[in-house]
Amino acid sequence: MRHDLLSDALSAIQNGDSVGGKEAVSAASKLVKDVLHVLQKKKYIGNFELVDDGRGGRFRIGLLGTINRCGSVRPRFSVCKGDWEKWEKRYLPAAGFGVLIVSTSKGVMTHEEAKHAEIGGKLLAYVY
Repeated sequence: MRHDLLSDALSAIQNGDSVGGKEAVSAASKLVKDVLHVLQKKKYIGNFELVDDGRGGRFRIGLLGTINRCGSVRPRFSVCKGDWEKWEKRYLPAAGFGVLIVSTSKGVMTHEEAKHAEIGGKLLAYVY
């Protein structure tokens, strides 16, 4: 039984990318779809599609081989609009390298977009 679909999806992407696979398969949810859109926009993954399997669906994710590491942030820490640097230092290896994915009142976005919009949110994942 799966409890955290985002962690499962990011693990599938990480494992598929590390062995040189061309695609990964993950369970579908709205949050996973939003995070995949952010990863696709930042060119970490290729196209993805929803495949209906009669049990909620699955995402078939095309891998590009550009991910060094990714994972979900547990527990989902709340971040104020001025605290982004602290969390970048904690989860990213260097300044300007990689992104934090955050859920805000304006939707799921990267920490750079949230910094620019001067809003805070909940940390969901990191990727570099």
